[in-house]
Amino acid sequence: MEKPAPLFLGIDLGTQGVRCLVSTLQGEIVAEGKEKISHTYREGVCFEQEPEEWWEATVQALQETLCNLREKGKDSSSIQALSCDSTSGTVLALDREGRTLSRAIMYNDGRANEEAEIINREATSFIERLGYQFGASFALAKVLWWKRNNPELFDRAHFFLHAADFIVGKLTGEWGVSDTSNSLKMGYDLIDFKWPSFIESQLGIPISKLPRVVSPGDVVGNVRPQIAQELGLPPNCEVVAGCTDGTASFLASGATHPGDVSCALGTTLVVRSISYQLIKDPEGRIYCHRHPEGYWLPGGASNTGGECLEVYFPGENYQMWDEKISQDHLPTSLLVYPLTRQGERLPFSSKEASFFRVGKEKSREELYAACLEGVGYIERRSLELLESLGADSITRVFASGGGSRSPIWRKIRANILNRPLFLAQTTESAFGSCILSASPSWGKISHAVQEMVHLSGEEAPHPLLSSLYEERYQAFLAECKKRGYI
Repeated sequence: MEKPAPLFLGIDLGTQGVRCLVSTLQGEIVAEGKEKISHTYREGVCFEQEPEEWWEATVQALQETLCNLREKGKDSSSIQALSCDSTSGTVLALDREGRTLSRAIMYNDGRANEEAEIINREATSFIERLGYQFGASFALAKVLWWKRNNPELFDRAHFFLHAADFIVGKLTGEWGVSDTSNSLKMGYDLIDFKWPSFIESQLGIPISKLPRVVSPGDVVGNVRPQIAQELGLPPNCEVVAGCTDGTASFLASGATHPGDVSCALGTTLVVRSISYQLIKDPEGRIYCHRHPEGYWLPGGASNTGGECLEVYFPGENYQMWDEKISQDHLPTSLLVYPLTRQGERLPFSSKEASFFRVGKEKSREELYAACLEGVGYIERRSLELLESLGADSITRVFASGGGSRSPIWRKIRANILNRPLFLAQTTESAFGSCILSASPSWGKISHAVQEMVHLSGEEAPHPLLSSLYEERYQAFLAECKKRGYI
């Protein structure tokens, strides 16, 4: 009897929930599942979630996915490997056995501004060498915040890990392992591939409390027999090191060569390109992940994106809103910077930046469209920033993330950028994790991307609409300059 073709599973642990996909080696999606994360604790600039709820949601999403796989006549024993991505900069404290000591501090938590400033003062040579500054969103700043504000928890902690690391630990029993993508914001040196000495000598954070770091795509271990039996996974299922959700979206987008740019539009907008050279930004807007094959991945994340719709149009049917907007309504008469809280990271760095609207909307439809436009203006400015800092000249722009499924948003973005947007059939971060889990079978991650990502189309700009958006974009920049943001 012919052996079934191998399958590969990707887990995306996001802010709102867990999403799982199962893919063939050729990139065909054969099963899916998801589960919401119900509780986010917000107080002022503090944003926290319960790690155990992440795990419960992951288990539910995996069970739903494997049930969906069986309904389609496929055997879960064919799943050869899995990988997990998660939000960048989210950090949690664990004891030696992997028990959580508190809620996780989320990526968008802003409490550690003072700690980020301390790190930037103490790590000047490291910052100059790597070319970015630490911000409040960075995991290392949050660990230092714990040390200064909750020393009892800090002393009890055996590991400080990232969200994806927690899921890997739960699955394998291998605690204290992370990847280079998630560890960037913990201060990991991506040139020498080690933890820099300033973390312990200048900040007083023992290196022993930080994870062992491997490359995305490396095999960490196997799913524990008890967990495999509970979930219905094969006992020899490998767990492959994952990455941040932005890096996973980057892989899912289809970008493979220097000059390619991925714009992942999810809760936030994450922009990342491929470059031969390390790109340095003294203002900290851009930082470089490292591609396992040696390239640099300069990019950054805005504090806004799809979240603006969740905040300003809560619980509404966005597809319905999309359908109400036609090209005849574009561009709008409004200029909107759709921040949902104070502070911005990209395309400029400002603790004071906040939502602004110039003009009076004629309808809620116009305000909705203006929010889409605002994200498009931010996207264009971010790409211009990359090129101005020395990244390889942009040749192709690949759209990914949930927001890229909106046809009208793609049209707006393509015309603001005045560039075609290439759209993959599956743009989700979970598919990027499928690619990572399959990458050992392909030999190289770039080969896995080339073979598994299939483009579904291209959104081309329209000359007249692009010229109209050029005027609006320049007005948007003028408003940002007026407020001292750029």
